[in-house]
Amino acid sequence: MKKYIAAFLLICGFQVHAQEAPQAKFTPPFDFPLFLSGNFGELRANHFHGGLDFKTQGASGKKVLAIADGYISRIRVTHGSGYVLDVCYDNGYSTINRHLSGFVSPIAQRVEDLQYTNESWEVTITPEKDEYRVKAGQQIAWSGNTGYSFGPHLHLDMFEDATGDYIDPLPFFKKHLKDTRAPEVMGFMLFPQMEKGVVNKKSTPQTFGLNQKDTIRAWGVIGSAIRAYDHMNEVGNRYGVHTVILEVDGEEVFRSVVDRFSEYENRMINSWAYDNKYMKSFIEPGNTLRMLTASNDNRGLITINEERNYRFRYTLKDGYGNTSRFSFVVKGTPQAIKPLGQRDRHIFRWNKVNYLQEPGLDLVIPRGMLYDDVALNYAVRADSAAVAFTYQLHNEWVPLHRYCDIQIGVRRKVIADTTKYYMVRVNNKGQFSSVGGKYEDGYVKSRIRELGTYTIAIDTIPPTVTAVNPANWAKSGKIIYKVKEEQTGIKSYKGTVDGEYALFGRHNSMSGLIEYTIDPKRVKKSGKHIVEFTVEDGCGNVTIERNQFNY
Repeated sequence: MKKYIAAFLLICGFQVHAQEAPQAKFTPPFDFPLFLSGNFGELRANHFHGGLDFKTQGASGKKVLAIADGYISRIRVTHGSGYVLDVCYDNGYSTINRHLSGFVSPIAQRVEDLQYTNESWEVTITPEKDEYRVKAGQQIAWSGNTGYSFGPHLHLDMFEDATGDYIDPLPFFKKHLKDTRAPEVMGFMLFPQMEKGVVNKKSTPQTFGLNQKDTIRAWGVIGSAIRAYDHMNEVGNRYGVHTVILEVDGEEVFRSVVDRFSEYENRMINSWAYDNKYMKSFIEPGNTLRMLTASNDNRGLITINEERNYRFRYTLKDGYGNTSRFSFVVKGTPQAIKPLGQRDRHIFRWNKVNYLQEPGLDLVIPRGMLYDDVALNYAVRADSAAVAFTYQLHNEWVPLHRYCDIQIGVRRKVIADTTKYYMVRVNNKGQFSSVGGKYEDGYVKSRIRELGTYTIAIDTIPPTVTAVNPANWAKSGKIIYKVKEEQTGIKSYKGTVDGEYALFGRHNSMSGLIEYTIDPKRVKKSGKHIVEFTVEDGCGNVTIERNQFNY
């Protein structure tokens, strides 16, 4: 039908264009040369890097500019992203500017007023649509290093308003950046499929370097993965790879194009990326990530069923079209494929509701939470002195797409205050990390996002709070505390000066410092002042630190 409509329009003298509307135009977010420290779609823990990281010449306080005409749609201060500004543009796109050091007037004052009203560092403001109009090139904020940030930069997320998708902003700024360097391959992996394949007589994933000399022998169904990074001119950073194509014996079997994803798809990175390093060239059955395409009829998996050489060839491209290639050979060699030899009840299916109910343990995994079938390596460890059994749901980390309910029974009620019990994940070194939870009817109930090893712990130790160089507070104009909480994390904090709320904040969440910039409008230069700083952890343990300084 489209063919006939196009022909009719041509007959009538109309021009038919591939694009219905011209591409949107954006100006740079800075008035100095642009360089990137991070690109769109880089592999991160539990999520894709959602935008571009622009370098800010190694410093905070650079003018951040609107990149088109539009309006400010949301203003936030958070511990995760620091000072954040959302802008909705008139051309159908929106951006989020993260890790800022501050806002421009009058927004800055409005934010501070709300922080004092709410007595909270973290605040959110949603202005009226046209309350803060902006023009392309107009300053909207100051760049910074706030939130979970490893150095001064501007993180810019871009969204397509029609779909809500994260999209790659690079095409809009390509002419302001230089890139003639192709992606670089670092290694590859092969993944024998459960009960279907084997590589070098093993049914577990195998890692290989670039200079692989020994013959790789496989039989049955296997998947491939590549480790690679992109590079750009004049900087030493490593970036994610835009396009990866796998061909086997000259036929394309898989392609990934990192150009867009939705918030729902974000966590599917755990299905695609192995160990946050290797990009799989096959699609697990529960993974619906649109940026992945399999060209064969088996989700990109390869069936090795002939005694011959299978030739694998990777083609990698960046956003500028710079291209590199890498090849290796797998020799088809008959090998025994061992069955699992495990009970059916310890196999979780990706397309079913799964339950694990054992003495002292209840776990429910709804349908759609797993990306592939998992044969659990389930085990229970008992320590007579422990509060609860330690449950190894699986000996490896297996991501779940959403939080799932779990409860573990308390065997020994060591203390009467049940608010101090919490659930922990145990890593392979025996170290604990809190997953929270609440005691109820003999169990601690929580929610988890990965299969691993879990047990119950007790937190009765309050946070450690240390005043940082209090003798210098008046001179520096900053009151600083260092907080250390190793078990259940910081739930809340609050500071006062002479009994009045003071705006303490975690400017950079990586540092562990919480600071207050002394406001002469609120703290008079009248000599002695009393600071009280209170911190509460996830189990309700509280520390109150009091200090005196002259100002």
